[in-house]
Amino acid sequence: MKKTIYTFAFLTIFGLSITSNAQTIATGRAFTLAVCDNFTVKSWGYNTNGQLGNGTFTDSGIPVDVSSITGVKAVSCGDRHSLALKFDGTVWAWGDNSNGAIGNGTVVNSNVPVPTSLLTDVVAIAGGRYHSVALRADSTVWAWGFNGEGALGTGNYTNSHVPVMVTGLTGIIAIAAGTNFSMALKKDGTIWAWGSNTDGELGNGTNTKTNVPGLVSSLTGITAISAGYFHGLALKNDGSVWAWGYNANGQLGNGTATNTNVPIAVTLMTGTSKISGGRVHSLAIKNDGTVWAWGRNDKGQLGNGTTTSSLVPVQANLLTDATAISSGEQHSIARKSDGSAWVWGDNSNGQLGNGTTVTSNVPIQVNGICPIFSSVNETTEQPTVSVFPNPGNGQFTFIFSGETAIVEIYNTLGEKVYSAPVKNQKSEIDLSNQPKGIYFAKFYTDQKTQIVKLVIQ
Repeated sequence: MKKTIYTFAFLTIFGLSITSNAQTIATGRAFTLAVCDNFTVKSWGYNTNGQLGNGTFTDSGIPVDVSSITGVKAVSCGDRHSLALKFDGTVWAWGDNSNGAIGNGTVVNSNVPVPTSLLTDVVAIAGGRYHSVALRADSTVWAWGFNGEGALGTGNYTNSHVPVMVTGLTGIIAIAAGTNFSMALKKDGTIWAWGSNTDGELGNGTNTKTNVPGLVSSLTGITAISAGYFHGLALKNDGSVWAWGYNANGQLGNGTATNTNVPIAVTLMTGTSKISGGRVHSLAIKNDGTVWAWGRNDKGQLGNGTTTSSLVPVQANLLTDATAISSGEQHSIARKSDGSAWVWGDNSNGQLGNGTTVTSNVPIQVNGICPIFSSVNETTEQPTVSVFPNPGNGQFTFIFSGETAIVEIYNTLGEKVYSAPVKNQKSEIDLSNQPKGIYFAKFYTDQKTQIVKLVIQ
């Protein structure tokens, strides 16, 4: 029988339920990031601005380690900068900082991760083309970087080199960022957007930019959002996909190449579970694990074995069991349930990570990379593992409601400090020989993976 791995509640420890998985793969302009299952980060591709974070400015056609960062649960790419969210709720960034997108109070590029100023208790991140956005556990949204079109949502058009709070947003559960515009999903299923609107990317029936959030027209019941460079995507609770904005290459997927400033349904997309907007193409995963793509395909970024653009969704070849996707400028990546990474499209800077610069119009596996972290499914589903006392002195009792499992415990450096089988009902684990601090216990069974935060004090 095919093994399916699920992940369960974790971010409820921060007091907020997010509707979509933390993104553990990300694509930018000709570069790629992935979070390993030991919570470190790999990167490959274009590196002129240091966006690979490995201490150099040299492109890499194979995955390299991002320097000096551990305990990472999510990543996001801007155009030429990178973001990482750590389990402790802090944000780290590297790469292009000419507009302050790193958020450390300077405009100096960095080829290694540096902490973003002033931000704590962050639960989600999004990299725009020249700006960045973060969602905090109190449901407020913060942004920094370029603001010439109002993408920071502060009521002005002044750049900020440190995070500033977006005006008038509450009850937010997800965020997205494109080229000079941003989006937020409220817990009531509505979408709010702000910034550039030349191509209708705010979806409010106008083409007028705004520096404060406004409601996207006619959409309710939304469960996930994504921003392309100049278009927006939304996933409804009925499995349908909706799109708006720039459409010259068919990235809205409605059979035309005409822009629209209000949401329209993507053709034939039903039973959808994930969405991702690229520069001028879009991706989706269906509930059966297949990947579908539409829009520009000159570099094979649709992954269907051709270089012919498509105004409607087409299936990417050879991919099944996909659990996560990300669409970049001209390339795409998918994570399969076994933790493997599959990439396709442009490879001129090594962004496919296979050691060549040869473009591929079908998915190929990235070799020599760690298994990619499956992410934490941030829902309110109750955990099946109980731990007490927690915080504690290092001696923990685990009550597990299922059959036997394997538990692995990691410190915030991504080092495994404990591994053993556990049996149902009750198990004692002694970590009293470990330093005080935060640890993460990963429970594996045939049907699910669950992460529990531990504190030794």
